[in-house]
Amino acid sequence: MPVPDGYLAILARAAFLHDIGKIAIPDGILRKPGALNDDEKQIMRKHCEIGHNMLMRTPFLRGAAEILLAHQEFFDGTGYPRGFKGEEIPLGARIFAVADALDAMISDQAYRRALTFFHAREEIRRCSGAQFDPKVVEAFFSLPESLWVYLRKSLGLSIWAFASKQ
Repeated sequence: MPVPDGYLAILARAAFLHDIGKIAIPDGILRKPGALNDDEKQIMRKHCEIGHNMLMRTPFLRGAAEILLAHQEFFDGTGYPRGFKGEEIPLGARIFAVADALDAMISDQAYRRALTFFHAREEIRRCSGAQFDPKVVEAFFSLPESLWVYLRKSLGLSIWAFASKQ
C-alpha cells in the first residue's frame, strides 16, 4: 500500500508500541479468561489514550502516538476512543488494524484457540468496510498466502494455524 516517504518507520514504531498503554490496565482485566463486563471494557479501552499520552512525551514518537490513539477506530465509525470514521482515521492506524486483527485471530488467546489463517482472512474480508478500510483489505488480499506463511515462520512462530484450511 503506498505510503509517504518515512512513514513506514513511524508505522513500525506504532506497531511495536501499540499496546504500551496496557501497562496501566489491571492484570485481572488483561488476563481475564472470559468476556469483559461493561466496566472492564471501559477500563480496557483507555489503553489507547494512555499509550498516546506516553508517546507524546517523546518527540520522535509523536507520529506513532497518533496511530496508537486510533488503532481501535473502525472504518464505519463504531470504534474507539474518538469514533473516527473512514479517512478521519490516520492511514497507519487503518493499515495496522488489519495486521493487528490478523495477529490476534491466528494466535491463541486466553478466551479462545487460534483461528486458521484461512478463517482469519475470511473474517477480515467479512469486516471490510465496517471494521477495516476496504482499500487496506484489498492490499492485504493482493499479497500471496505464501508470504504470510514465510513471515510467520521467519518470526519463529508456529505455522499450525496456517496448515489447516478447515
